[in-house]
Amino acid sequence: MLAQLPPALQNLQLPLRLRLWDGHEFNLGPEPSVTIVVKDPVMVTQLTHPTLNSLGTAFVEGKLELEGSITEVIRVCDELSHALVEDDDDKHPVRSIHDKATDAAAISYHYDLSNEFYQLWLDRDMAYSCGYFETGSESLDQAQQDKFRHLCRKLRLQPGEYLLDVGCGWGGLARYAAREFGVKVLGITLSKEQLALAKERVIAEGLEDQVELKLLDYRDLPQDGRFDKVVSVGMFEHVGHANLAQYCKTLFGAVREGGLVLNHGITAKHTDGRPVGRGAGEFIERYVFPNGELPHLVMISAEISEVGLEVVDVESLRLHYARTLDHWSERLEDNLETAAKLVPEQALRIWRLYLAGCAYAFARGWINLHQILAVKPHADGSHELPWTREDLYR
Repeated sequence: MLAQLPPALQNLQLPLRLRLWDGHEFNLGPEPSVTIVVKDPVMVTQLTHPTLNSLGTAFVEGKLELEGSITEVIRVCDELSHALVEDDDDKHPVRSIHDKATDAAAISYHYDLSNEFYQLWLDRDMAYSCGYFETGSESLDQAQQDKFRHLCRKLRLQPGEYLLDVGCGWGGLARYAAREFGVKVLGITLSKEQLALAKERVIAEGLEDQVELKLLDYRDLPQDGRFDKVVSVGMFEHVGHANLAQYCKTLFGAVREGGLVLNHGITAKHTDGRPVGRGAGEFIERYVFPNGELPHLVMISAEISEVGLEVVDVESLRLHYARTLDHWSERLEDNLETAAKLVPEQALRIWRLYLAGCAYAFARGWINLHQILAVKPHADGSHELPWTREDLYR
C-alpha cells in the first residue's frame, strides 16, 4: 500500500483523482473531473512519466480505467503528460514499407472492423472523413452532404464526365456525384467490408449505370488519361512517404489533359512528418492506423508539382475536422452499450480514445487537414478553370 504519492505526482494541481487497486484515493488538485483507476501496481511508477502512448496502452490493455467524460479524460491526461513529459517534437519521423500486401492488410485491419459499428457514429452516408461546416452549427449529416457538394464544386463536375474516386469508402461521395452532378464514377477501395455495403447502396439508389466500385490498389489504375476528374479523400495518409511520388504519378496518368485532381487528407505539423503529442502518434500507429504516415502540406504539394500537376488551390479544414470528430466521439459515447456488442472490448477502448483524442489533436493544431486542388495543364500550358473562385460559393 502506498503511504503517499511519488514525488513527481505531488503538487501538480490537476483536476485528477487517482484510485488505487486497494481503494485508496489521491486527489492531484481540487474538484477532480477525471479519475484514473489504477488496477496494476506497476502503473504507479509509470504514471511519473505518463506519455499519451503509455496511458492509452494501459487503458487498452485494462491496466487502468478512466472515469469522466471522454473529452475531459483526453484533456486532463494531456495536461498530466505535459506536466511530466517533455514534448517529442525532436523525434525522427518513422518510415514504413508500403507494398501492396502490407497496405491491404493495414486497410483491412482498420476498415473491416464492422460496418454496423461504423454506422453507429458516422452520418447516414457513412462518410469517414472531415465534414464541411459552413456556419459551424450544422448537424453531422448536413456537414457531410455539404462536404460532398464542396468537393464536387471544386472539381467543377459536369454531366457526363468520368470521375475517379480513389479510396471510395462506403461510396457516399461516388453516389452523391452521380446523383447530383450527373457524372459517371469509378470508385476503388481495399476494404472488402466497405465494398460490399457500398455496392448494396449503389443498387438501392438505382445508380448501377453510373457508379462502378472495385477492390483495386491505386497502383493498378489505368494510365491512359481516361478520367476527366480525380478525387481522393482520406486515402493518401495510407500511401506512405516513400510512395508519395508514385501515388501522385499514378493520379497524373489517370486524368486527361485539362482535368482536375483533388486530394483531401490529413497533413503533419512538421515539414518532415515527425510526430507530435508526446506519444499520441505512436498510439495511433500501433492500434489504429498501422503503417499510416502523415506528410506535411509542403511535401505532398511538392510531389504533386513534380509529376506535372499544377497546384491551383489549397484550403485548410483543420477546425472542421475537430468539429467532425467531436460529433463522431459524442455519437459513439451515446451508443457504447450497442457498440460493445459489435466489436471486442479492446477495440472499443481504442476507438473511444482515438476519436476523442483526434478531436483534441486537431483543435490544438497537432495535425491539419488540407484540400489540394491541382490541374493537369494542356501542352500549351492552358487549363479550363474559371478565373475566380466565385462559382464555388454561389
